[in-house]
Amino acid sequence: MPWYFLASDANVTRACGVKTGASAICYWQVDAAGVNLWLDISNGGLGVHLGSRRLLAATVIMRTGQSGESCFDVATTFCRAMCERPLFAPKPIYGSNNWYYTYGNNTSAKASMRDAELLAELVSPSISNRPFCVIDMGWHAARDGAGPAKQTNGSYPDMPGLAAKMRDLGVRPGIWTRPTLTVEKKAETWRLPPAGGRPQGDLIVMDPTIPEALNYMSENVHILREWGYELIKHDFSTFDLLGRWGFEMGAGLTEEGWHFHDRSKTTAEIITELYRAIRKAAGGASLIGCNTIGHLSAGLVEVQRIGDDTSGRDWSRTRKMGVNTLAFRMPQHNTFFSTDPDCVPVTREIPWNLTRQWLDLVTRSGTALFVSVDPDAVQSGQKTALASALATAAERRQAGIPLDWLDTTTPARWRLDDKVVQYDWYEDD
Repeated sequence: MPWYFLASDANVTRACGVKTGASAICYWQVDAAGVNLWLDISNGGLGVHLGSRRLLAATVIMRTGQSGESCFDVATTFCRAMCERPLFAPKPIYGSNNWYYTYGNNTSAKASMRDAELLAELVSPSISNRPFCVIDMGWHAARDGAGPAKQTNGSYPDMPGLAAKMRDLGVRPGIWTRPTLTVEKKAETWRLPPAGGRPQGDLIVMDPTIPEALNYMSENVHILREWGYELIKHDFSTFDLLGRWGFEMGAGLTEEGWHFHDRSKTTAEIITELYRAIRKAAGGASLIGCNTIGHLSAGLVEVQRIGDDTSGRDWSRTRKMGVNTLAFRMPQHNTFFSTDPDCVPVTREIPWNLTRQWLDLVTRSGTALFVSVDPDAVQSGQKTALASALATAAERRQAGIPLDWLDTTTPARWRLDDKVVQYDWYEDD
């Protein structure tokens, strides 16, 4: 159970966890003998060399709810106590993202302008909180979103000019980046050792404990801000650094037998320093952390992607990842950061009656709404629903509450705007 857990007997709920910003990767296990807290203070896949330094690994806190207090309310209050210095944008962050209808294929500045034009059409000019149009992976010259940022592919010849054109339409430019990966040969000495599924070959995963490498990552983020992008989504750093996806980790974060260049810091400290460097480099731009560790990014990003990908092709994936994530990490919304349950794809492959429900839930939950709309697939009735949803997402709302989250992994009963709403997440078959 990573970072914290709740135990409830349907009358009283108890919460136990560690504060955000810990210097260890923390998780809990329960067995017949009781509950154990594990503190992983490794450096990569080997031990840390602290020398004479004394490490504050984590701060443990606990809370017992009042009799009859809902499990969800206990969780939300507890998340607020775990995070003493959250970071929030002054207004809700929302908009569009092109990933779930392009998947990085056939993208171009022209296509991104088409996305921006559609978003501008959907959001009334009278709404002062303007939406973000996010360009996801596909604009880099190198494969898999590798840097350097200044090298774009031929379909994106003028990134600053594209950002300016988006602003002229009345939308705010946003962009995706993978700061830990590059193809620049000068970075060969910065390469992390092979481990798990970490990219190799011409793709170089950089070691953030090498100061020059960390500066290089920061400079690439700063370039995006200098180009005029007001929302920067940084992605893939957990996988790049540790060589595993979250579901592959369990008690072992990474493959054994390797370490970072600087062995005096724990993996958690190294990752947090990377997040701080990105935060500083982004300046006044807002940040979305994706494939980042929420307990370490809290206070360093305005928005956090809280789960695995939804899908513009397979509804069961959206149900499994999106609905589940939104319900069970909802207590972190407006306590750690603004939560992003991932996009609402509008494509030909997903039936609209299912998409419509996912759109309704994300919109009314108060979390960050990003729609991924195929301009060639969207119909007039769908545009009306999208326009209404985006107008709602532009305003700060009361957080939604899953009512059946103790009984199912994909809650269907929610309290939204003080009303109980029932969804049907299942296809006809």
